[in-house]
Amino acid sequence: MVAISSGASPLAAETGDDAWLGYTALDKEQASIYENLPSSVLTMGDSPVLKSAQQELAAGVKKMLGPTLHLDADVAQPSVGSQARHVRNPVGDSFVLGTLSELKTIVPKLKPAREPSGDGYWLKVLRINGHKCLVITAATDRGVLYGVFALLRKIALGEDISAVDEMQQPSAPLRWVDQWDNLDGRIERGYGGPSIYFADGKVRDDLGRAAEYARLLASIGVNGCAINNVNADPHILDDAFITSVSRIANVFRPWGVQIALAVDLSSPKTLGDLDTFDPIDQRVAAWWQKKVDTIYREIPDFGGFVMKADSEGRAGPSAYGRTQADAANVIARALKPHGGVLFYRAFVYNHHLDWRNLKNDRAKAAYDIFHPLDGSFDDNVIIQIKNGPIDFQVREPVSPLLAGLPHTNEAVELQITQEYTGQQRQLCFLVPMWAEVLNFDMRVNGNPSTVADLVAGRVFHRPAGGVVGVANVGMDPTWLGNSLALANLYGFGRLAWNPTLSAESIANQWTRLTFGSDPLIVQTITKLQLSSWTVYESYTGPLGVGTLTNITGNHYDPGPESSERNGWGQWHRADHEGIGMDRTVATGTGFIGQYPPDVAKIYESLATCPDNLLLFFHHVSYTHMLHSGITVIQYFYDSHYDGAERAHDFVSQWMELRGHVDQQRYSEILAMLNYQAGEAIVWRDTICQWIYELSGIPDQKGRMKAISGDYLR
Repeated sequence: MVAISSGASPLAAETGDDAWLGYTALDKEQASIYENLPSSVLTMGDSPVLKSAQQELAAGVKKMLGPTLHLDADVAQPSVGSQARHVRNPVGDSFVLGTLSELKTIVPKLKPAREPSGDGYWLKVLRINGHKCLVITAATDRGVLYGVFALLRKIALGEDISAVDEMQQPSAPLRWVDQWDNLDGRIERGYGGPSIYFADGKVRDDLGRAAEYARLLASIGVNGCAINNVNADPHILDDAFITSVSRIANVFRPWGVQIALAVDLSSPKTLGDLDTFDPIDQRVAAWWQKKVDTIYREIPDFGGFVMKADSEGRAGPSAYGRTQADAANVIARALKPHGGVLFYRAFVYNHHLDWRNLKNDRAKAAYDIFHPLDGSFDDNVIIQIKNGPIDFQVREPVSPLLAGLPHTNEAVELQITQEYTGQQRQLCFLVPMWAEVLNFDMRVNGNPSTVADLVAGRVFHRPAGGVVGVANVGMDPTWLGNSLALANLYGFGRLAWNPTLSAESIANQWTRLTFGSDPLIVQTITKLQLSSWTVYESYTGPLGVGTLTNITGNHYDPGPESSERNGWGQWHRADHEGIGMDRTVATGTGFIGQYPPDVAKIYESLATCPDNLLLFFHHVSYTHMLHSGITVIQYFYDSHYDGAERAHDFVSQWMELRGHVDQQRYSEILAMLNYQAGEAIVWRDTICQWIYELSGIPDQKGRMKAISGDYLR
């Protein structure tokens, strides 16, 4: 039985380093329900992952409840040449950590109704030799670690665990994050400071921050991390550099996170070894096999590769007239003997499209290229598909390719880093968007087929698949540039594990774990987070219009004309008469025809197309009447003014927390929200003036003031 100590002050200074793993001390009333927790830990194994689980449990309990758990080294290692293993039974009430196979050595009659598999875990109160034990078990050591984090989360949230009996399985087998770090320490689309891995062309000497990140990832069930930019520097595959990268793998390994590398298809030639990178050339295949063998000698648990090819100037198989499957398979076959996988990005398109041709449509590219190749990819290739068909816009429809690969492994790619959604200088909680994507029903063959089920392989019975998030954490103390942005990283992991969780429950959980359980804090921050995506959408790009940001520049400021009359294909087709892309089968680009019939039918008709995606699918007049009963042009004005006002209200809502949140975080977030309120006005005025000049139709409510000079960016 543990003795409960008093809680610490909730206003202690916070830097954000611990993120949601601060394990704030519970007050006596909160802690009282844990008075009968075991006082020792029996760990059935000594792997690095189990040691992390044991140490995390002890540290979390001590910080939240006060007592020091007694750690019991339970396994007597066999003598040389002996296969026998001798385990000790619990001495007194204990936490018991270990795989189910190990647990059965001391509880041989244990027969759960179903057994955890893969990364799943089981939390269960059992009587073992007369002692009350809280068992954390799984099929693997990594599953045990996930169970420990789940148990600590329950304690931090004040849940009763006195009779816990909970088994959880992750929705998808692979839950990875991609980091877009460059070897010089810069991060592409990184807003949280320089790389935690690299500096000055080499691996950092101090990888303490990387180890902390691996712990954060493990706590939300992320099991893989690609550590470098998808626009890959070929020198990441230099033998000497691979040796250095093994140091990163060493600090990730105790947390069950496999590392991966983004690679460039042209590496066999670029690194000077061959005169070709033709994927069907046997010399190229031999080069990749030799390189992969070298990696696995240095990093035996290496996860695999991520590849971007034939996209935005990257080398690709088209240089030799080969297919994307040819390129993927030559590398996958080198990885296969070692158990590695290749995530091959479907972000392949022509960025020199003729904008004058109204049938051209960048949105069609991924499906047009990859659907005909379905069934041509090896079984350790996973096609990594962005959630929408364009490029991480504030709102896009689900990519039809997710329903178009019945014979191929696939993963959905989400963007945690806020490239087009405020770049962490503005609050935009993306979990509601991702929840919509993962739970969207693609109606494959007329049957229920959510995106979550598709990427997990449950619809087409594929062996591998998953969810990938572009995370781009950095050396900033808050990891992502501001303390509230970390909710997106936390939410990604929670949804990747269980896509049926609500955005509200995730926001509530994260707030309580990060800021404590003060009801005013929880209510205020949860409300801010849950409203922030639609607020950002309303003052930037409503109705599915998408790219009103400066796409040829910083991907941040308003720049509606930057996406027109160029080859990038992110067009909105706004002119004097109307706005939006006609992607219908009847009169437009035909993109809608890529969806399964039940979904295509909804989007094809103006009568059934949802307003929030109208301009993605249809070109309409400014006076077109929305389902809401107002015209498109008036909605633009109303949305931008309402969004700016709601962004301004964020400031007053946050100010209610003065004295409830530590001063450092209070001041930093207040400054960010004040800045966001100003940027919302810039967006409002820029877009309203732009659409007025195009349409000649004024705001019915007379809110626009004359703007002199060249205001448009």
